[in-house]
Amino acid sequence: MKIGELAKAAHVEVETIRYYERIGLLPAPARSHNGYRAYAGMHLERLAFIRHCRALDIALADITRLLRFVDDPSAECAEVNTLIDTQLARVRARLDSLRTLEHQLVVLRSQCDAPDRAAQCGILHELEAPTLGDACVCHDERSN
Repeated sequence: MKIGELAKAAHVEVETIRYYERIGLLPAPARSHNGYRAYAGMHLERLAFIRHCRALDIALADITRLLRFVDDPSAECAEVNTLIDTQLARVRARLDSLRTLEHQLVVLRSQCDAPDRAAQCGILHELEAPTLGDACVCHDERSN
């Protein structure tokens, strides 16, 4: 199949396929007699694998490592477990960070019970307040 057909079947952009070829995630296809790339079913399967990994937010470098195991089915797969454990730890850390962000937004939202004028908006006042760790330049220091 041609690159456009592969892109459509895999639900990716043509440029994505070319990029994956450039970085070695996708093997170069054979060329037909007229010079066009001729993709096979294995390319579609590999793209499906890559898309599944990307949907799990696995980095391209880690996908490359996983593909080595796909390409060598007799290899020991302990590293695959480690890779997924690491990815799981990253996701959990992001979830913790998102929970912290959610809490901060809830606290911020609590600064305004009812809509009023912007001058009285507790949310805006809170956002304007300097945060801990912000450098404070006092008037006395600037005049020196």
